[in-house]
This record gives sequence, C-alpha cells and structure tokens, in this order.
Amino acid sequence: MTNATENQPCDYTRARPTLKRGSSGEAVKQAQCYLNLSMDGDKLAEDGSFGPVTDAATRRFQKCADITVDGIIGAQTWSFLTYWANSTEYVC
Repeated sequence: MTNATENQPCDYTRARPTLKRGSSGEAVKQAQCYLNLSMDGDKLAEDGSFGPVTDAATRRFQKCADITVDGIIGAQTWSFLTYWANSTEYVC
C-alpha cells in the first residue's frame, strides 16, 4: 500500500484560502486540479487564473456535491473538493 501523500497528484500548495472569480495563484491551481479529478468531462487548464471557466466548473461541482452553489471556493467547497479529488469516483 502506498502513502497517499507520496502520490498526491495535486501538490501546488497546502493553503486553502477563499477563492472566487478574479483570484489567482497556486491555490487556484490546486483547486483547478481538484476540480479536474472530481468531475468527468473537459478538463480545466491548471493555470492559476480563476476566470469564467473555473467559475462554471466550481458551480457545477457545487451542484453535483449538493452544497451551496455560489462559485466561491471556501471551507465547505475545499472540504468536498479534497474528498472527491481523492475518491476513485467522480461526483458528476
């Protein structure tokens, strides 16, 4: 059995700040990577820019996870993203 931290596919940062449209940086890359691992379909560019495509993906994820749909990646969304990114299944 391998250690999950050894094979962490999203290792941009451990920071979990509140993110929204207009945010940028390593935490956005982390969120984009988690979104890619959590949902099937087209993948986001992990470019660190929280624009309209990342906003739409965030809202889709929130709807599928049955949490507040506001396009903001706060504590609740980070928690669900972390869970689904490390799951063997997609949330949607």
